[in-house]
Amino acid sequence: MPCVRGMRNNRVATVRPDCYGLLMEQENTYHYQVMRRAIEAIDAAPEDQRSLEDIAATMGMSPAHFQRLFSKWIGVSPKRYQQYLTLGFAKTLLQDRFTTLETADAVGLSGTGRLHDLFQRWEAMSPGEYAQQGAGLTISWGWFDSPFGPALVMGTDRGICGIGFVAETSEQEAMQDMTLRWPQAKFVENATLLRPWVAHAFGSGGDLSQTQLYLIGAPFQIKVWEALLQIPSGHVTTYSEIAQSIGSPRAVRAVGTAVGRNPVGWLIPCHRALRKSGELGGYHWGLPVKRAMLAYEGARADHV
Repeated sequence: MPCVRGMRNNRVATVRPDCYGLLMEQENTYHYQVMRRAIEAIDAAPEDQRSLEDIAATMGMSPAHFQRLFSKWIGVSPKRYQQYLTLGFAKTLLQDRFTTLETADAVGLSGTGRLHDLFQRWEAMSPGEYAQQGAGLTISWGWFDSPFGPALVMGTDRGICGIGFVAETSEQEAMQDMTLRWPQAKFVENATLLRPWVAHAFGSGGDLSQTQLYLIGAPFQIKVWEALLQIPSGHVTTYSEIAQSIGSPRAVRAVGTAVGRNPVGWLIPCHRALRKSGELGGYHWGLPVKRAMLAYEGARADHV
């Protein structure tokens, strides 16, 4: 049965209640594609050609339509949003919103808003279970639209264990990437099981108190991912600070590897880890996605 019934004069007469989530997902991805094209346009344009009119024209949109789309997706105007999309924004974040993880709890940073909700709702596979490479584990998977493009989401009955973004890669590559992490597991397509968690994870404003995580990784990786969960939205830290916070100050390279192997993009915020220089560093799902996530959070944090 179609989600939309009774189209007349380009107006929707009826939308099935259970389809609102699907329609919102599609709208999120459309807005991300617009934003991604804007990043490219802003990067390519000279400094004196980055006005609302110039960027909108480059993208083949009227300034009014472009402004409406951005304001709806991010909550601020395109002109304001440009500062969050610039390559220098990461350095600004590092200077103004650097989070020292060892003191995050003491100053209440890790207990703010959505972060605290998620931090309290995760569990990890035991080292013995991890050594079995997922043997005996059934992992459900499904494709969903997100604010950052199409996403492959995986999970067990305990919670989400994987999220991959394919705006900069192919669906086949993302699927292979994820399944090879747990080669002995049984993978079953079951978007229905995952949809409630995904809706809260990617919904407007999010409600992470209803999103559960099941972390599947080696003990060292789990420690790194736990440290990432302590970085508040709109803040950043460095790989060396993460190493310090987990008691392995010399293991910066190993921390970087563990950050890159984070299986749950966005929810475990590896995009908030930067180099000491303020450079973005790498990102498993593509630097444009990392920039988009930082800009999205930065704009929302300032707008609240």
